[in-house]
Amino acid sequence: MASASTAVSVSSHATAIPGSHPPEYQQRSAPSSSSVWVDPASLPDYGDDVSSIRGNAPDYVKQLNSNTYFSYGVGDEDCFGHKVGKSVRFVEVNVDRQLERQGRMEATTIAEVVVSKHMLNGAGMLHGGCVAYLIDNTPLVVLGLLQNVNGVGVTQAMNVLFHSPAALGTSLRIISTSISLGGRVMSSRCEIVNKDTGRVIASAFLNKMQPVMTKL
Repeated sequence: MASASTAVSVSSHATAIPGSHPPEYQQRSAPSSSSVWVDPASLPDYGDDVSSIRGNAPDYVKQLNSNTYFSYGVGDEDCFGHKVGKSVRFVEVNVDRQLERQGRMEATTIAEVVVSKHMLNGAGMLHGGCVAYLIDNTPLVVLGLLQNVNGVGVTQAMNVLFHSPAALGTSLRIISTSISLGGRVMSSRCEIVNKDTGRVIASAFLNKMQPVMTKL
C-alpha cells in the first residue's frame, strides 16, 4: 500500500537561484566549531546545473546537496571511488510530509549511474563494495538542510541485501529515502534498481551518527 504523504510547501524558496541560498539559511548555518562538523553552505559549487534536477526541493537545497556529495562523497582524483563517484548524477530531489508520521518530513533523492569497468569485480559484475559506496550517499543531507541539522554524519552501520547482479553497461537508479534525523543518530533506506528493467540490484538500511569533534 502506498504511504500517505503530502508535498512540503517550498514556495518561499521555489525561485532560488541555482547555486545560492536564502539569507535566512546563511544566518542559520553559521559554523560553530563545537557543534557543526560540515557546513554545506561553505562548499564550492559542484555538479550539473541544478535546474535540470527534478523534484519539489528548493534549488538551493539541490545545489548544497550536490556540493556535499562531490566534496565528501567523491573528493579529489586520488580519493577512493573518485572515478565512480564523479559519474553519479542526481536526477530528482523531493521532500514530503508523511501524514502517518504526524507530518514529519521525509526526503528522497534519486541518482543515476551507468556501470563502468571501474565498478566491476573479477567476474565482470557490479562489485559489492561499489554498491556500499553508492548507498552511502544519503538524503539525510537534504533533510538536514531544511531542518538546520548536520545531516552528513559518519557511517555507523549498513545492512545490505544483494538481490541480483548488474553487468557492464547497466543503467542504475539509486533511490534513497530518509527514515529519521535525530540529534546524534540518523537513518535512511536505499534501493538500487536496474533503470531499464526495474529489477532490484540491492537494498539497504543505513545508520549514521554525528561525529565527536575530539575524535576527528
